[in-house]
Order: sequence, then C-alpha cells, then structure tokens
Amino acid sequence: MSQKRINVGIIGPGNIGTDLMYKIVRYSKYMNLKIIVGIYATSEGLKIASKLGIANSSGGIDALLSDKSIRIAFDCTTASAHFKNAELLKEAGIKAIDLTPAAVGPYVCPVVNMGEHIDVPNINLMTCGAQATVPIVAAISSVTGVTYAEIVATIASKSAGPGTRQNIDEFTQTTARTLEIVGKAEKGKAIIILNPAEPPILMRNTIYTAVKEQKKDEIIAAVNKMAKKVQQYVPGYRLRVPPIFDDDKVTTMIEVEGAGEYLPKYSGNLDIETSAALAVGDLVARKMLEKEG
Repeated sequence: MSQKRINVGIIGPGNIGTDLMYKIVRYSKYMNLKIIVGIYATSEGLKIASKLGIANSSGGIDALLSDKSIRIAFDCTTASAHFKNAELLKEAGIKAIDLTPAAVGPYVCPVVNMGEHIDVPNINLMTCGAQATVPIVAAISSVTGVTYAEIVATIASKSAGPGTRQNIDEFTQTTARTLEIVGKAEKGKAIIILNPAEPPILMRNTIYTAVKEQKKDEIIAAVNKMAKKVQQYVPGYRLRVPPIFDDDKVTTMIEVEGAGEYLPKYSGNLDIETSAALAVGDLVARKMLEKEG
C-alpha cells in the first residue's frame, strides 16, 4: 500500500456504486475511499459500506461536499442527477468522474483517449455499451475510415437496475455519439436489448462497421491488440467472434464477464463501467500525486 493516496468519494450506493466501492478498496493503488453517500438510509450499499468500515451517509452530495479532503468524486447516480451534481462539484473544486450518460464532460475510454482529457474537471465514462464497443471501432478506425458503426448491446435483464432502466434513452443516444466522437465513425447507432433469459446471459455486444478499405490483416491485428489492452483492466473482456468480412462490412462480437466483486458474473455491463472508473481514477490520482511531488 502506498504511503500517500488521494481521498475520493462515491455518490450513489446502488449496484454500480457498491461494485466500484469494492474495486477501489481492493485494487486501487492511488486512491483512498473516504466516503460513499446516497439518499436512502436503508440502502444496501450503505449497509455494506458500514460493514467494510467506510464512512457513509444518506445525506446525499451535501455529505460528500462537507468533507474538504475529497479530491475526486465518482457519480454513480443518474444522468438527470449528475447535471445538478456536476455544478456543485465544480464549485467545490472536486474532480468529477461521471458514470452516468449525462456527458457534461468529454467522453473518455481508458485505452482510447484518456491522455487527452486527464486534466479536465469532469470526465464522462460514456456508457457500458460504449466502453465495450468503442475500443473496437477505434481500432478499426486506426486502420481505415469507418463510414458507419452500429452496436447491439445485449445484457441480462437482471443486471439492469432502476438507474439503467431510467437511462435507456440516454444510453442509446450517448453510445451512438461516442462511436462517432471517440470511435471516429462518421455515423453511429446503438441498440440495447434487455434479455430476460434464465439463467442470465453474459453481456454480449455485436459491432457492425462499414469501412472504406478492406485491410483485413491490419484490421484483425488492430482489433486483437485493442482487446488485449482492454483485458488489462477488464479481465472478463473477450473477443467472442473475431472480425468477419463481407464486402465493405466488418462484424465483430465482444463478450464481457463480470469479476464477481459484488455483482453476479453475468453483470459484465456494470463491471466494465466500474473497471473503467477504477482505471481512470487511478490515472487521475497518480497525476495529482505527481504534481504534489
């Protein structure tokens, strides 16, 4: 354990916030989780925090803001809530890492464009579907122009909590935009399917792209390389179907199995988002520590 760490807090003790809590406590190299806050005293996430010895409060964001040692806040609430929280965090000088589709700050994927946005006050981690698929589209775009990218994210219905369901519209809109802005596709589209099958399925993402040039060997190499990069912080990320070529179309399928920290392993859709949050948070915290000498 390093001698000095950056104090951080989590807003929203739901499925995503609680899973992130476990990840920070167990794996972070540069962050110290100081507090997790919500708005319901009966929240299961707050109860777990108490068992882990982590300060917690049902006083909402005000409880987090009252701790002046907090340098980074992870917002695991909803898009509508983050619009309000973002202003309060900015005023307090706390860096926001946003796990909602609000997109107040720039879209960030750890393996694609983290270096471009590490110093901004508000980082948006896109959506779970984007974290799974944008790296592949970006890999293909690095080889040849992508005129169109469409992704179909299929997740277990059981892994979609109230927050996910409230954000369905924002999910599809934000994911489509990230395919264009971060993945560099000229046009993007996203579809999400909640599958009620029993036993619950793992998260699967089908990625369709239309490319300007069929550089097969280079595309395959780029996709494989990118998948290995994502696996460094999401071990359950797998290239289930390697690139399939048909005229100007390239089709790929990704599967994501969760780490099982707090959520079931079929909740890969949530795991990839919290894994990205841990990776980005540690990068930000490390840079803060380096600046302090």
